[in-house]
Amino acid sequence: MTWKREPRTWAAIAGVLLLWASAFAGIRAGMRLTPAGMPGADGYGPGQLALLRFGTASIVLALYALATRMRMPERKDLPVIALSGFLGISVYHAALNFGEVTVQAGAASLLISAGPVFTALLSAVFLRERLTRTGWGGILVAFTGVALIALSSGRGLRFTPGALLILLSAAVAAIYSILSKRSFKRHTALEFTCYSIWAGTLPMLVFLPGLARQLPVAAPTATLAVVYLGIFPGAIAYVLWNLALSRMPASLLSSFLYLSPVLASFIAWVWLGELPTLLTLLGGAIAILGVILVQTKGYRPAA
Repeated sequence: MTWKREPRTWAAIAGVLLLWASAFAGIRAGMRLTPAGMPGADGYGPGQLALLRFGTASIVLALYALATRMRMPERKDLPVIALSGFLGISVYHAALNFGEVTVQAGAASLLISAGPVFTALLSAVFLRERLTRTGWGGILVAFTGVALIALSSGRGLRFTPGALLILLSAAVAAIYSILSKRSFKRHTALEFTCYSIWAGTLPMLVFLPGLARQLPVAAPTATLAVVYLGIFPGAIAYVLWNLALSRMPASLLSSFLYLSPVLASFIAWVWLGELPTLLTLLGGAIAILGVILVQTKGYRPAA
């Protein structure tokens, strides 16, 4: 697949990276994490946060769909949509939220960075996309940069059993990208985003009783943080991601995710007052270099 480096595609990539990077701070604000890393009494638990976030996203997208009279999917498309939503929305966000409660932030960011590797491997098998040796080298360089950012907390890397949940998130995110890419033959990026988020929100209703109990006692700032997560890193960011994915190879697009920890460190500085260390800055520069290598010399179109 060849792709045009259009301004709209670059704008979509920039938007999704900024919004998804802000989600790390937003999740912490929504959970009101204690110093021990557990959700506070006036914050939302992992499952409650996921449901409130994507319940908000679903409502926003439903209002848009009604206003524009967006077409609904055909019955034969429902199995793929259901699978995409379950894996890419339900499993990904529930596993990530629960995993981040028990896994140190640095270790979590390193584990989730396996996602672009999984995407590149699956893209080669199912989409016939091919990275060059320089491309794979760029992924290794970018991963090294993320590892340095993960180590910059000064607490080392401690992996608990919850690390498997983070790895599961990385794997299902890759599968979601492949399913999305193949679905664009029948649906626009915006349509598929709506369908998959609606489908992915339904299984999260298992957390509804807990959410109903927590809403009245949650801090207003925690609720606002989760609503922000639903509208911006949820609905809008997923639309932008699928828009970019419909216009470029999945393996190339996924490499941009290595910039998320760099942007997340900057946003945490602005939002939470957490100053980046020199090691964070060094890791960020290395991650950026790796992404540049992938984007400039990393892709070989299939014959």
